[in-house]
Amino acid sequence: MSFSVMIFFSLSVIAQNNKVSGEVKDIKGNPLAGASVLVKGQNKGASTDKSGIFSIANLANGKYNLVVSFIGYKNQDITITVPQTTNLVVSLEEDTEDLEEVVVTGVFDKRTKMESSVAISTLNAKQMSLLAPTSAADLLRNVPGVYVNNARGEIANSVYSRGISAGSIDNASGYYYVSMQEDGLPLMNVNYGTDNYLRADITTERLEAVRGGTASILGANAPGGIFNYVSKTGGRTFQGEIRAKVGLEGNGKNPFYRTDANFGGPLNKDGSLTYNIGGFYRQSDGARYPGYASNNGGQVKANIVKNYSTGSLKIYAKLLDDRNAQAEFIPTQGWADPKIVSGLSTTDSYNLPAFSMQIPINNTGTATFNSKDKYYNRDKTIGLNWTQDLGSGWTFKNDGKYSAKKVTGNAPAVVTPFATDGIVFYGLPNLIQTGHLGTYTFTDKVTGQTLGTVGVFPNIVDGHFAGFNFVPGANNNFPGSNIQKNSLFFLPLFYQDISINEFMDQFSFSKKLEKMSFNFGGFYANSDVSRVGGQDDSGVGVGTLQDQPHLVDISLVGLDGQKYQITDPNGFMDLGRGGISTSKATKNQLALFLGHNWSITPALNFDWGLRYERTNIAGTNTPATRNPRAYDPTYGGTDGNPLTVYDNGGGIAGTPLAFDKTMKTLSFSAGLNYRMSEEMAVYIRYSNGNKTPDISNFFSATDANLIASLNTDAQNIQQLEAALKVKKNDLTLNVTPFFSTLSNVPNLQFAFQDATGNNYNPTTLYAKYRTYGVEFEGNYVFSVNFSLRAHATVQNSTAVSFKTWIASGKGREYDVIQDFSGNETDNNAKLMFGIAPTYTLGKFNAMLNYTYLGSRQANVPNAFKLPAFGQADLSLGYAVSNNVRLQANVNNILNTYGVMGWSGPGGFPAALNRQGFTKDFIAANPTATYATQGSMPRSYFLTLSYKF
Repeated sequence: MSFSVMIFFSLSVIAQNNKVSGEVKDIKGNPLAGASVLVKGQNKGASTDKSGIFSIANLANGKYNLVVSFIGYKNQDITITVPQTTNLVVSLEEDTEDLEEVVVTGVFDKRTKMESSVAISTLNAKQMSLLAPTSAADLLRNVPGVYVNNARGEIANSVYSRGISAGSIDNASGYYYVSMQEDGLPLMNVNYGTDNYLRADITTERLEAVRGGTASILGANAPGGIFNYVSKTGGRTFQGEIRAKVGLEGNGKNPFYRTDANFGGPLNKDGSLTYNIGGFYRQSDGARYPGYASNNGGQVKANIVKNYSTGSLKIYAKLLDDRNAQAEFIPTQGWADPKIVSGLSTTDSYNLPAFSMQIPINNTGTATFNSKDKYYNRDKTIGLNWTQDLGSGWTFKNDGKYSAKKVTGNAPAVVTPFATDGIVFYGLPNLIQTGHLGTYTFTDKVTGQTLGTVGVFPNIVDGHFAGFNFVPGANNNFPGSNIQKNSLFFLPLFYQDISINEFMDQFSFSKKLEKMSFNFGGFYANSDVSRVGGQDDSGVGVGTLQDQPHLVDISLVGLDGQKYQITDPNGFMDLGRGGISTSKATKNQLALFLGHNWSITPALNFDWGLRYERTNIAGTNTPATRNPRAYDPTYGGTDGNPLTVYDNGGGIAGTPLAFDKTMKTLSFSAGLNYRMSEEMAVYIRYSNGNKTPDISNFFSATDANLIASLNTDAQNIQQLEAALKVKKNDLTLNVTPFFSTLSNVPNLQFAFQDATGNNYNPTTLYAKYRTYGVEFEGNYVFSVNFSLRAHATVQNSTAVSFKTWIASGKGREYDVIQDFSGNETDNNAKLMFGIAPTYTLGKFNAMLNYTYLGSRQANVPNAFKLPAFGQADLSLGYAVSNNVRLQANVNNILNTYGVMGWSGPGGFPAALNRQGFTKDFIAANPTATYATQGSMPRSYFLTLSYKF
């Protein structure tokens, strides 16, 4: 089957004085500029102008065949008679797999895929409507060379391409090397929760995905790729669509409700002024239900377009208001064949239960922590796209926007087992330091059941203090003892409030000559970012090791015989902790670029470009310190009672630490495209791009030493690629070999501790990675009823240089470097592929979308492999009428749990150091419990669409 959309070609043919004229429009009534109308068998024809009008003169009387064609659509032959007036309405079928399709992403000017020396894939609205993606990023699973980790849900995913992926295993750098765009501009110019603000809905017209290549010169500090979500615009006739979608997620357990709507049409009589407005609202319990809605909210997008004789102007706006949970890691056993630990399941949620409370923000006030808000994402954006023909081959283009984004995080993080019989459990919330020793009692706050006790006593050897003893009670009954004995889930209050006010603008001037075109312009972005929290927790809670954990009440009978209340009425201890750090910064980024395109011959095209970027990041980090009075046993905290220990801590804002760094880079890309025939083309491209540290790197520097040693060196990405492109009869095919290196990558490590208990950061070591492989993408139409679309990536990725520090525990001078150079990189499968057979019969259609992800190394030390897995999604549709369509989707038919990420054994905090686990450790601990994040459980959806 061909993925197609029917357009109407309205041709009013008037033969008068041997002249034929007409107009070409699309389904919306928009004029199709540049459509070709040829008289078959004669050297006569015309192209439509900006209004879709054409005229062919000097035709003798008689019958003629007109061949009407437009890029991306199948040609149509029309018979006319001269002289005679003929009014025709002809439907042209869009060839959605046609390599002649026009693209606007990754190129300086609009051009077809066959003319482009860039690896680009597209998904149009029809193709996207057949899928039921879990997120906007999930759509990219259908693009070769692109890895997507969608295990966290609608937000906090990872996207990268061609092995350019350092730091992706834990979602920390999920979009670090790529640019996620809406309508040609980056969604945001700071790498701070990128997909918090991206939703693909009914207003999305198409998705264009560029891997590598020209992203080095056309992406803003994003040499890994550009993924552009292009919005719908209105047409010259009113049209609309409403979709009502219901479903069951979490293997058929949790309800899902969503409504999308889109409307567009003319605002004046001649149709030169149009509008489009649409959006969605969704409420779902999620694949992993926390006890309240996992995702609730939506967005509205609108635009107004004015087309005039020498250009066009579009003004657009977006309003996003959405609350989203992130799925946590699930306790797992088995290194070679991971299985969820008995008693837990892939549909479990380990988020906080529903509650709302006030948390202290240093000594400056309080904030509301509402767990049902999860990650509360808001975006208000207004922008414009302007194109102006200046005459004499000159064109001016300007894209600009202003946005105000905000995310408030009300969620736990690093949810891992937490041993109640270990020193970290009592040292982290400052209990040992403040002398709270004795017998601790743990009580389930939901059931009232006593889970157990642990005695914490000083260990005296020969009259000298020798640490502490932790003595579990004889009748302890902590749930999840098969996961980790005497343990609870670590559920810290990770509150964050991030505001991003951003202006960005990209302009360009282009000059077209007979065989050449030049394009030069600039990009400017100003981002003001403020952050409260984000890396500090505001309190420590613990929960039972089970689905929807129960918070636990903790009390202490001290060595003095008094009873102390360790947790507050909600179940949290050490409120305010050591204080919350705050940060403010401004990022100013200026880029200048130059592109040159040269048609050496009609078949041979050469293009090259340069990009100079200057980025300045200046601001302050204000660390916090623990209230010194917290160590006074008579200090009663906010309520004045020393026996209520939970409020005896808190922080005090420190002195702001200033930073001001400027980074400069120069990137280059050049490609040569040769069209051997109408059916075949090849290209080759070399790119040398750079990635400078983002603002999040600066916000991590919370002491003077880290400020002084801030890394401002750019990472370097070099890429070489070639491609064979084929469009022949019912076959389209792209074969793209590629080679990439990623170098100068800082190997970030946790702070070490010396023998005296002082923390220090080891000297930064730098890594280099190399990846080579080949991408395949194609479609074959076997018949009018059956077609097959497929993509695949075969690659090999190596850590050419990778060294890491091994802490001695004694001091910096005793630490040693361990070398893992030559190992495979982590999280890069040697094989990824997808195949989608599609069948259509009358009003019925069916598509099976199968994707496969090969095994991947879990870390650079190559301690173990994350196993390969495949996922099958089914789509069934039936056209009830010309306006009404019913569609059913089943995602993950076989309910496969495919491991996408992991955290280590040992609970908090050891689990976080993924690169610290080696083959020797795995061999010595074959039954250790660690944690994994995996593909979403099976889900069912039913969608009713009405078009008018």
